[in-house]
Amino acid sequence: MSNRSMTPRGSLFVCLLFVILMVTGAYALQFSIPILDETAENEQPEGPWDQFEFVFARLAFSFPDLRLNQGHTWDVDWPKAERQFLLGVLRWTNLQARRQEQVLNSLDAKLVDFPFLYAVEVGYMTLSDQEAASLREYLLRGGMLVVDDFHGTKEWEAFERQMNKVFPDRKIHDVEISDPIFHCFFDINEKMQVPGLQYLYSGRKYEQDGITPHYRAIYDDDGRIMVMINFNSDLGDAWEWADLPEYSEIYTSYAYRLGVNYIIYAMTH
Repeated sequence: MSNRSMTPRGSLFVCLLFVILMVTGAYALQFSIPILDETAENEQPEGPWDQFEFVFARLAFSFPDLRLNQGHTWDVDWPKAERQFLLGVLRWTNLQARRQEQVLNSLDAKLVDFPFLYAVEVGYMTLSDQEAASLREYLLRGGMLVVDDFHGTKEWEAFERQMNKVFPDRKIHDVEISDPIFHCFFDINEKMQVPGLQYLYSGRKYEQDGITPHYRAIYDDDGRIMVMINFNSDLGDAWEWADLPEYSEIYTSYAYRLGVNYIIYAMTH
């Protein structure tokens, strides 16, 4: 081995190269998507929900039209979407999270024990007065509802009617990109439209007339987001199809980062 000392310029170059490799390596590690084992979708929960720091809760609700999915739409992408996503939660955070989800309805007495609640296809959701009151109590007591995968004018109007039952005195607002929910774990600096799987065969990122993505919310009196609304986007599909090479990693990594932020926000606000 040569005993020549390295020149200052050469030493600086090596140091810079090392830093670049460390940064790019960390970035690749940070956003590599963990893939769900094909048998994991059918696994039973690994333990009672109250033994974990975080359990992903999904809201089950009825839709009074038996012609459509036997009268319900709440289970679209379930359970693969959340089980695939939870692998990312476990990789990127220190949360002691259960690898399987918990399905609850708004009248379940255990609902208040879950700070985070996820619902899809809410353009078809119908809440009774009792269900709306129970959901309102859950949200005012510190819970957070994240809604996803609904599109276009018709579904928005239907969802808005249900939210008016829950909060007749509160308005829905656009969430500014400076809001803490976009920066509480990952820094998210753009509002991207996350398309569903249909994008691969339709060539359109949007569904129905939902061309423009919107991130909206209902806030409590202290400025905390109680209902986070992902309108004209489909985070669930991005989680579910993270293992599909044809589905772009751009959308998957964005949906994962956004979902992790939602969980951290729900547990800290």
